[in-house]
Formats: sequence, structure tokens, C-alpha cells
Amino acid sequence: MAVRALRGAIQVDENTRDAILEGTTELIKAVMHRNAITPDDLISVIFTATPDLDAEFPAYAARLLGFTDVPLLCTTEIGVPGAMPRVLRIMAHAEVDRPRADLHHVYLRGAAALRRDLPQ
Repeated sequence: MAVRALRGAIQVDENTRDAILEGTTELIKAVMHRNAITPDDLISVIFTATPDLDAEFPAYAARLLGFTDVPLLCTTEIGVPGAMPRVLRIMAHAEVDRPRADLHHVYLRGAAALRRDLPQ
């Protein structure tokens, strides 16, 4: 097994608790599904939110999905002028038995524009 990092992002419609939880849940499920991993494979997960998203901790969505013994951390993205607004990001560290090239990073909704180089 190797330790690999999986990335993803999603743009949410508004700075509300529901929008943050819904978007984070959608992102987590997509990353897990596309990479065929389970919470047992996870070592840790870092969530970031752009400065305009502060109505809820994105990690709370992971707790609601049952990630009760996975270390989670939330932080704020740097506020770069002109950057895409309302973006939640994830970096999940997991133990997997596949090479890095076989993993799939997931960019959803408006955040797909952040990584046009990746197949969606």
C-alpha cells in the first residue's frame, strides 16, 4: 500500500450551512466513488473554503457521513483577488494499492473550470 493524496473542489451557490454541507457531501462522495475508496482507507482529510464561505465547517459533512475516526481539518484558502468565489476544496490522504496515475481528482460544478486539464 502507498499513501496517496486525492484532490477535489466544488463551487457552491451561497454561503449557507445547507449549501456548504450539501456541496461538501457531494464532493466527498464523488472523490470516494471515483477512486473506489472507503473511510477505512483514509489517513486524514483537509478541507479548505474560500474566505466567503463561513456558515459551516466543511468537515462536519464528513462527520455526518460517518467519518468519525478520520482526522479532519478545516482551513481558509488565501483570498487571492479575482479568484473563483464560494469554492470548497478537499485533499484526502489515503492508503491505496494503485499508482498515482490511476487516481482521479474531482472538480464539480463551477470548480471544473479550475482544472480543465483533468478529465471530468
